[in-house]
Amino acid sequence: MTRAARKDVLIGAAQPGNREPVQPSASPTAHVALLRGINVGGHRSVGMTDLRNFLTQLGFNEARSLLQSGNLVFESRSRTGAELERFLEAAALKRFALEIDFFVRTPEEWKTLIRQNPFRKEAELDPGHLLVMFFKSPLAATDVVSLQSEIKGEEIVSSKGRQLYAFYPNGVGRSRLTNAIIERKLGRCTGRNWNTVLKLAILAKSGSAKLTPVAPRKRI
Repeated sequence: MTRAARKDVLIGAAQPGNREPVQPSASPTAHVALLRGINVGGHRSVGMTDLRNFLTQLGFNEARSLLQSGNLVFESRSRTGAELERFLEAAALKRFALEIDFFVRTPEEWKTLIRQNPFRKEAELDPGHLLVMFFKSPLAATDVVSLQSEIKGEEIVSSKGRQLYAFYPNGVGRSRLTNAIIERKLGRCTGRNWNTVLKLAILAKSGSAKLTPVAPRKRI
């Protein structure tokens, strides 16, 4: 194998249909993407630099990351919503040999989910114990009621659209309302605490590159 061929294999080089279509006339739209199940307990490890490079190689712009749990902000000129999620999941399987779920929202959708938070007092007083669980599709009220019947502790949950808000007054670690129970009742999801939700709102606002903390340039 030549050096060039080997490099293509390692970085998942773009081939027809594997890149964001180039549409110079289209205005780029920022997106927040949350990845499910990577870098948990030392398993399924994917570096944030690798993820940013992955997005850039696919043709997306202004790729940024937050923390190590798989939080990305980037710009797309064509794909959006469920199509974008499917595209990223297929590309990630080829690049990392891992099945990774992507949950994508626009900045407007992100602002809406913050505004719709039903636990505002809890968010203000104890944001680290308030989680937002992200799903692919809107949640059915009957399924949420079924989940509520499973709660044995002091946890409270409420849903809005494709999000479930869950407050854990005694912390998540020892709670019997586990992610496995939530997924059994409502489907595959990924969760972020309220502090991370607010940080991603800042990162996505007015374009990812403008509000991402970067090292200041040295004056010459």
